[in-house]
Amino acid sequence: MRKLTSILFALTIGVSPIFSQQILTLEEVVGAALAQNYSILLAKNEAAITALDATYVNWALAPRLNATLGTIWNNNDQRQEFSDGTVRERNNVASNNLNASVGLNWTLFDGMKMFVAKDKTLEIARTGELVVKEQVVNTVAEVRNIYYNIVRQKQQLKAIEEQMSVSEERVKVAERKLSTGLGSKPELLQAKVDLNAQKARQLQQRTLITQLKELLNQQAGMQLPLAFDVTDDIPFDTSLNFAEIERNIPSTNPSLLLAGRNIGIARLTLKEHEASRYPTLSFNSAYNLSRLDNQTVVNPFQPLISSSNGFNFGLTANIPILNNRLVHRNIEQSKLAINGLEIGLANQQTAISTSLRNAFRDYEYQMQALNLEEENIELAKENVAIALERFKQGVSTYLELREAQKSLEDAYDRLIAARYNAKVAETEVLRLKGDLVR
Repeated sequence: MRKLTSILFALTIGVSPIFSQQILTLEEVVGAALAQNYSILLAKNEAAITALDATYVNWALAPRLNATLGTIWNNNDQRQEFSDGTVRERNNVASNNLNASVGLNWTLFDGMKMFVAKDKTLEIARTGELVVKEQVVNTVAEVRNIYYNIVRQKQQLKAIEEQMSVSEERVKVAERKLSTGLGSKPELLQAKVDLNAQKARQLQQRTLITQLKELLNQQAGMQLPLAFDVTDDIPFDTSLNFAEIERNIPSTNPSLLLAGRNIGIARLTLKEHEASRYPTLSFNSAYNLSRLDNQTVVNPFQPLISSSNGFNFGLTANIPILNNRLVHRNIEQSKLAINGLEIGLANQQTAISTSLRNAFRDYEYQMQALNLEEENIELAKENVAIALERFKQGVSTYLELREAQKSLEDAYDRLIAARYNAKVAETEVLRLKGDLVR
């Protein structure tokens, strides 16, 4: 009895050849995902674009200075008739016309729209940072779930292999009984069928683990080793405090922060439209140079060379009077957009609060179920060991042993599922909190 129990324990903690690979911790996989996950890289690229706009935001207040330079070469045939009947005509009259100017335009007042546009650009840049954080949190949550799903399936594989050891012993006993005339052929055949079914489950389980590893590698941007393994255990965070998380979630959840930031941007857009009601005042100045060079002229009173240059400046006011109520329409649309975003934020707050409560309740339930199943698995193991010993001594049937095996199989399924589900619920609580990555 003690020997059989020791064998079962050794098989439970034993290491299969499929797990003799490089073991990666969750932190290592998360680090690879943060560096190479394509969704995170795309979010960072979008954020970099908005951040680049923010670095140039002060230039929006600066004047605009432009220079133009142009020259034209002319070669024309000219004919002029005067009132006294005189006709002057000349062919291939060549001339060169040179024009150059430097102009400055500086908006002095536009209803404060340019200052609002500056604030809006900076707010959009901060929004890009939140988008990256939200993507990072969601990616890390997905990586954690896949990682611990692999751990779950490894534990399931060990449970199957433990069941196989019992079935192999059952086949040996059935063969001995049949050889001595104490057993029956159907009993042996059924034992072999059950063993083959468990072997099929073992193959299926190994395939599932390999597929999950590929999925995990994809999340890490294919940066993980070709052959790797994960840890055997699922740790739990027992310090989660629902009241504290719920109280702080408006200031920690990336989705809520992003929704609030979008409302702020919409309000700045409203200010931009309201600024369009006011006149704009611009300062304009220019330095102009013009030179006309004629190689020959038809009219003797026409100059061969004509040039002018000078500096000018002035003010330009643009006063909106009637624009088909376009400004009014834009203002009303912005107000409606803000109202819609505020409704969406309230709805999002309700949804996240509900998800948080459900996830935390699920976490508490799974932890309680886990404690119960941890105790139950020991009882199921002992029951199988007793049933196998009774079967070997011929005081019980293979049906009783098979029933004990089925109870152990079910206990393992519930135990392993409780471990994984508790971890998934914990991950969801931390994801909603926005605390997966600090």
